Amino acid sequence: MADSGNGPLSGVRVVELAGIGPGPFAAMLLADLGADVVRVDRPGGAGLGIDPACDVTNRNKRSVMVDLKDPQGAARVLDLAERADVLIEGYRPGVAERLGVGPQECLARNPRLVYGRMTGWGQQGPLADTAGHDIGYIAITGALGMIGPPDGPPAVPANLVGDYAGGSLYLVIGVLAALQYARTEGGRGQVVDAAIVDGTAHLTAMIHGMLAAGGWQDRRGANLLDGGTPFYGTYETADGGYMAVGALEKRFYAEFVRLLGIEDDTPSRDDLAAWEELRTAIAARFKTRTREEWTAVFQESDACVAPVLSLREAPEHPHLAARGTFVDHGGLTQPAPAPRFSRTPGAVRTPPAQPGADTEDIARDWQIPSLAAGPACTEPQEADS
Repeated sequence: MADSGNGPLSGVRVVELAGIGPGPFAAMLLADLGADVVRVDRPGGAGLGIDPACDVTNRNKRSVMVDLKDPQGAARVLDLAERADVLIEGYRPGVAERLGVGPQECLARNPRLVYGRMTGWGQQGPLADTAGHDIGYIAITGALGMIGPPDGPPAVPANLVGDYAGGSLYLVIGVLAALQYARTEGGRGQVVDAAIVDGTAHLTAMIHGMLAAGGWQDRRGANLLDGGTPFYGTYETADGGYMAVGALEKRFYAEFVRLLGIEDDTPSRDDLAAWEELRTAIAARFKTRTREEWTAVFQESDACVAPVLSLREAPEHPHLAARGTFVDHGGLTQPAPAPRFSRTPGAVRTPPAQPGADTEDIARDWQIPSLAAGPACTEPQEADS
């Protein structure tokens, strides 16, 4: 039975220097789990260009406005860092140092501070000082080259693989591990260098093992998990929808072909030479009914088949609706906090933080009266990351 609705990180204080992409998402995850996240917004915004009221990556946070290019700005951030457990920044290497809020300055004020750095290329290396985006990070790690059809270009998986899986989640893992160490007897704060290239490469560990063992070919669409097999991929339906098939194990495959209605009319799945014939038969059969009809056929079976839903359709799926995987808060439909905890569940407590809206409350709660003075200037700034 749940004991608290505040989340397992209740009492942890986090300072987030405003940016876009993986840094804010990591801070949102910490906030979802109960941390008191103060986002330090810059005059002019962080550059994402969407209505702040709709930016769900800023939910459960509070915001102060600080001009870090003003001499007083660094002092205000250092005051926050002195009272925080974690600080997250996503600038290019050297920018935080030039602004006076780098690790040396922050750890001097708070030796137990965990200083989390979120970048694409990392703090060192030939590309460290260059601009980049998710697609480039996953390109050089080999991850992008694995995704897509064998006779076409690599498929771009939005920014989920690099920014969020290889970046945000690894930053959160690193921050929590460092926080655990900092709170042990004799423990101290430290810098967490979370590079998207490192995290994305780490995600491919199993594939590298399979490659070394001869169980994976270093090309697209030729392997067990990349659409190379006819029983692990997507198929178009009569109405232009798609069904996702993942019938890898033989007992699940047997259920799949039985419900599909082709168990007596197709070659054995063990006959690799006949895979294209099998793929053609599966594709032809799926084209005979709509996505909704096939969804009903495979409903609650062990065939490992699911409809491919859009972002707007996903919240209405019966399983996700039953679990509350999506929630409505403040008029915004959004993913619920994850993972789940039996005693200290996370929750969407507040809507996306509005830049600078919580300055007085934070000045009071964190006992930093100077914050209430507000930013020294309000001229728009360009992003440093």
